[in-house]
Amino acid sequence: MRSIKTCGIALMWLLLSTVPALCAGAQNETPTKEPDPMALLQKMCDYLGSLQQFSFHAAAAYDEVYSNGKKLQYGADMEVFVKRPDMIRVNAVGDILDKQFFLRDGSITLYDKSENVYAIMQVPPNIDGALAKAHKEYNLRVSLTELANPHLWQLLSGKIENALYVGMADVGTIPCYHLAYDGPDVELQVWMSVGKKPLPIKVVFVQKKIEGEPQWSAYLGDWKTSPVLSDGLFKFTPPAGVQKIKFVPRTPPSAPGGEKGGKS
Repeated sequence: MRSIKTCGIALMWLLLSTVPALCAGAQNETPTKEPDPMALLQKMCDYLGSLQQFSFHAAAAYDEVYSNGKKLQYGADMEVFVKRPDMIRVNAVGDILDKQFFLRDGSITLYDKSENVYAIMQVPPNIDGALAKAHKEYNLRVSLTELANPHLWQLLSGKIENALYVGMADVGTIPCYHLAYDGPDVELQVWMSVGKKPLPIKVVFVQKKIEGEPQWSAYLGDWKTSPVLSDGLFKFTPPAGVQKIKFVPRTPPSAPGGEKGGKS
C-alpha cells in the first residue's frame, strides 16, 4: 500500500513563544509610552481563544530550498475554518499543491487532490491534542492551524529571546501594530489589527535553523469571527476513484552506532 509521509501544506507555523521584551522599538519623539509587544500578542491569543467559530482566507508565499541554500518561492491560497472544540478544515491550492485537511470526530484526514489519494489518522477528540499528536507522531504541521489551538498563548511562551514594537502600519486599509519577535529557531513578524478585534492580518517568519533560512509569509483577510459553520463542512467524503493510503510515522532519531533509538 502506498503511504503519505507529510502534507505539502505542512509548513511550520508560529510554534514559538515569548518572554518579556528585551528590546524596545525605535525611540518615539513623543512622551507616549509604547505598547508592550508581549501584552499585544497575548491579547491577540486571548481573543482568538474566545471565538467558538471563525474563518479566514490567507494568501501565502513560501520558500523551498532546493540546492546549496538556493531558494524558490511558491504561492498558495488557503481557506481556514474552525469550530471548537474539535473541528478544523483547511483548503489549500497553489503553485505546487492542491490539498485539503479535515479534523473531526477524533480523526485527521489529508486529501491530496493532485495525487488522488487520502490518508486518515486517529487523534484525540480536541484541537490541541489532535495537532500535538499529528506533529509528534507523524511530523505533520499544517499552516495556520495553530491559530485554532485554545492554548495558543501557552504555546507562545518561553522561546522568544527578544521582542520589539516596531510601530504603526497599514496593511491595505487596516491599521495595525507591527510587532517583531526573535528566538533561537525562528524570527517572526506580526501585523495585528488595532481595536476590539485584535487579529493577525499579516505574518512573516524565517526558519533560522533550516538550510537557506526559508521565509514563510501570509496576508490574512476576510475574517469572520462569528460565522455559523455546519458540521458537514468538516466531513470528508472520498470522491469516486480516490485511493486510501497511510501516513508514515515519524522516523526515530538515530542512536549512537547508527541504530534506531528506543529499546529493543
